[in-house]
Amino acid sequence: MNVVLNDEVLAEFEPHRRELCAYAYRMLGSSFEAEDAVQEAFTRAWKSYGSFEGRSSLRSWLYKITTNVCLDMIKGPQRRARPMDLAPASDAGTPLPAPEPDYMWVEPIPDSMAFGADPAAAAEAKDTLRLAFVAAVQHLPAKQRAVMLMREVLRFSAAETAEALQLSPASVNSALQRAKATMEKVHPTPQDEYSVDDAEVRKIVDGYVSAFEAYDMQALTALCTQDASLSMPPIPLWVQGHESIEHFMLTTGSACRDSKLVPVGANGMPAFGHYKPSDEPGLWLPWSITILELTGGKISGLNYFLDTPKLFPLFDLPNEYRE
Repeated sequence: MNVVLNDEVLAEFEPHRRELCAYAYRMLGSSFEAEDAVQEAFTRAWKSYGSFEGRSSLRSWLYKITTNVCLDMIKGPQRRARPMDLAPASDAGTPLPAPEPDYMWVEPIPDSMAFGADPAAAAEAKDTLRLAFVAAVQHLPAKQRAVMLMREVLRFSAAETAEALQLSPASVNSALQRAKATMEKVHPTPQDEYSVDDAEVRKIVDGYVSAFEAYDMQALTALCTQDASLSMPPIPLWVQGHESIEHFMLTTGSACRDSKLVPVGANGMPAFGHYKPSDEPGLWLPWSITILELTGGKISGLNYFLDTPKLFPLFDLPNEYRE
């Protein structure tokens, strides 16, 4: 993506970058692919800008181009998922299996890539950037994904969606009904809305940090729902429930004792850059991007994304932590 766009044209595109990136992320399940998709869309838009006649808004036109880029990028039946979407929970004492390729997994996205300056728009977008929602969208065929996102998330009209996807309005409505039926089967009940600035959530997050840095797993699981899950992509194993989480963290996960957590923003949820102790005193090294999922005032998901060579630069995190 080395095409240098004309500054004047790029300036017209740029205000739409974050919302387009959030849309492409929902379509593709990957922040890296979403970033590539938007840059490719801008390149295509720049090349065809002379033919843009203003019959639709610039925003709608850019969404149309971004959709086509995403449809080109979605290949075959392979879909990104979370470990809990692929297999039942494992026994906490199960040896760790080998990591699976990164293209299998729904990845986190930094809030800075997905949210603009409008707090109301950001609050409305959060629920559809949750990991469970993005993973559920991946169950849909490519065009159904686009229809569902454009109609239900972006609130495009049937006519606008039909024009963007080169379908009839009747086909759009039919695809939307099929997409909704699939989503009802695979997507859990919507979680409580919350803001990371909310005092109750702040208390939960502070409690998690205190419990983890003290490595007090009883205090940590007391903050969790009874059926809370722990996962670590790209490792396919996941465990569920207080007892399993405690056992796993005190055995296989015990190397995380004395870790340091640095707050970041990811998927509109509480998240951290997690640094694990090294063999050198006073030096901690990257271990995960950790995302907490919250339900009803409790932690329902502990998501540890281990591909730190890719993810820490994405979140502007240093490759070491020192005291």
